[in-house]
Amino acid sequence: MRTQLSSVPLPVIETPLLAVFAVDTQTAKGPDAKPSPTLLTADSAVQAAAAAVLATGEYKAGPNETVLLHAPAGLAAKRLLIVGLGKIAKATAHAVRDAAGTVVRFCKPREIRELVLAVPENFFAGPPHALVSAAAQGAIIGDFDPDTYRSDRKDRSIQSFTLAAPPSSDRAAVESAFAEGVIIGESQNFARALVNEPGNKLTPTVLGQRAAEMAQQVGLACEVHSTQKLHELKMGAFWSVAQGSEEPPALIVLRYIPEGASDGPADSPILGLVGKGITFDTGGISIKPADNMERMKYDMAGGAAMIAAMRAIALLKPKVRVIAIVCAAENMPDGKAQKPGDVQTAMPLNSSKPGKTIEIINTDAEGRLVLADGLTYARQLGATHLIDAATLTGAVSVALGKINAGAFSNDDATYARFAAALQVSGEKFWRLPLGEEYADIIKSDIADIKNTGGRWGGAINAAEFLHVFAEDTPWIHLDIAGVAWVEDTKPFIAKGPSGVPFRSILEWVRSY
Repeated sequence: MRTQLSSVPLPVIETPLLAVFAVDTQTAKGPDAKPSPTLLTADSAVQAAAAAVLATGEYKAGPNETVLLHAPAGLAAKRLLIVGLGKIAKATAHAVRDAAGTVVRFCKPREIRELVLAVPENFFAGPPHALVSAAAQGAIIGDFDPDTYRSDRKDRSIQSFTLAAPPSSDRAAVESAFAEGVIIGESQNFARALVNEPGNKLTPTVLGQRAAEMAQQVGLACEVHSTQKLHELKMGAFWSVAQGSEEPPALIVLRYIPEGASDGPADSPILGLVGKGITFDTGGISIKPADNMERMKYDMAGGAAMIAAMRAIALLKPKVRVIAIVCAAENMPDGKAQKPGDVQTAMPLNSSKPGKTIEIINTDAEGRLVLADGLTYARQLGATHLIDAATLTGAVSVALGKINAGAFSNDDATYARFAAALQVSGEKFWRLPLGEEYADIIKSDIADIKNTGGRWGGAINAAEFLHVFAEDTPWIHLDIAGVAWVEDTKPFIAKGPSGVPFRSILEWVRSY
């Protein structure tokens, strides 16, 4: 998609489709209260072109509700599309992001390949920078479709997207916000494209290659290691998962060092991003049911989010050091696979203390095993603050459904930054508890800990397992199993990979 920013007056823009936002300004309640749709543009010609349809009462400006006008009077555009943001109290930048995606997805099946979207005016306090960024993000996210391998695929991608911004005294800030939105949208789609790849196409080795190619393009340092490095580092937990597959594992390490970092204070934070990269998960010897197992190509969504975050970090250049570790492997049930009852030894943090021993209760609880060594390695490389992301447990979906993802943390100040990041990202997380009572559940009779704690509190038990390896380092764990895949097509996003929690991780990093 070719993207550009324009400040040309809306009536004179020649385009197949001009889209504008609308909001319901009705604040009264009760059965007699009728929606009051209002266009979010100060342009009188656009207002006049839409006046008749708004007066009918048929269009209510509900969230992502659309109405299309052909040959709108007084406009050079061939079509005028109005897209709703819902009630005025809920007309946030997040609503703008979704509505921009709705505009793009409206155009795609109608073979409209070029469009102009007007940045909303009025009713929003402050400068339009956040709205500009959100609109660009939403349009790019809306352009993604998962039908990569269909032989009869008709590429309906939008060729040209123009965001029409009102004249601003701070044009440079608007341009910066637009560029930021494009980077974020494209990076989220980068993560979605990785997650969408089938397991036979995206092996751990190929995931490492994709990460290295991206790193070279944006100027990140990248190392991709495999079996020998795991043995050198004594990553017994990670290797215990990888040993059951013919495909070798990949230990992906990405580093971002901002300009002038050597001039910073000695106690400057180093952020460690750790992602689960299971490119296909059969469950191993504790094999999964056949139903929906094909979805298990998405079990590397946490790793994809970390790789995408590093792409955006390299382009947006926050002033903080970042290290990303992605532990990629297949979880397969061949003759070399680990068995329930086996005891594995995780990576030691240093030579003075041996690694933790782990009793394997269920080989399908493999994500926490690779993350255990990933968290330890990030700490060994100097990370002072940690965040990990993984499609870790079905239990988190039982607890929170498919709306909120689970979040855990051992440090309130670190989590407060993440909570603030959610206000920018628009992604939905709910903090769940940790505690010694939960930690007791994963104590083993034969080893230090066991990799599952039974039926109850499964997402919390998994988080407590990871807590053992984060120790006192400020740490956040994100269990995204319920939200990493969009179950049904929505007006603003296609069915398939969502890209969650990429935006939240990025904003958490930028908060430093």
